[in-house]
Amino acid sequence: MNTLLIIGAKSDIAKAVAHAYAANRSHLALAARRVAELEHFAQDLRIRYRINVSLHEFDLSDIASHRPFYDALHPKPQGVLMAAGYMTEQAQAQRHCDETLQTISVNFSADVCFLNMIANDFEQRREGFIVGISSVAGDRGRQSNYIYGAAKAGFSAYLSGLRNRLYASGVHVMTVKPGFVNTKMTAGMNLPKALTAQPCEIAEDILNAQQRGVDVLYSKWFWRYIMLVIRCIPESLFKKMRL
Repeated sequence: MNTLLIIGAKSDIAKAVAHAYAANRSHLALAARRVAELEHFAQDLRIRYRINVSLHEFDLSDIASHRPFYDALHPKPQGVLMAAGYMTEQAQAQRHCDETLQTISVNFSADVCFLNMIANDFEQRREGFIVGISSVAGDRGRQSNYIYGAAKAGFSAYLSGLRNRLYASGVHVMTVKPGFVNTKMTAGMNLPKALTAQPCEIAEDILNAQQRGVDVLYSKWFWRYIMLVIRCIPESLFKKMRL
């Protein structure tokens, strides 16, 4: 069986993806800060699906730790899910530079550094897949979350270039753009129920799309068309809107 490495494994979406791939008979390597908090979760996966689940302490923001962490993984994964994310209130990011830098690091720059290493390995092996969780927030900057959105826009552009680079090597790169999702990260937000997905729905979309070789996945599906409309609004009108 293949092994999926999940970075940011404590997020609600990451846990749901772990269930989806475990049910599909994939072994799992779960990496996160304070990863011991996942021990009960990992044991449940082992018993329920009869797969191997390993836990790995890992701070994505610590760039110097990337190579030692990956070198110590045995066996090496056939797939990587980048599920790390950080979202603070826009007002906090505007006022505090450390919040801005944390948002950019966890959602973009640290991800890029890690995935560059993965891409080099997969390209040499001429196999594997990379799934990066971006966001519809990156499709157009809006005053309500443009710092987070800018980081996700950069991540989406990076994944597009990586997909272009690795295609000839047989490595699949998929960009996932969720809309509203009912998670700990969005707790307290007044999200419209009709447009809000559960993590398990996102996970099933990811598994099915990755197996079909989809390049860009909007989840739920209707966000592709919502964001198409938003991108098409002329800037002269868009700048006057409160979104």
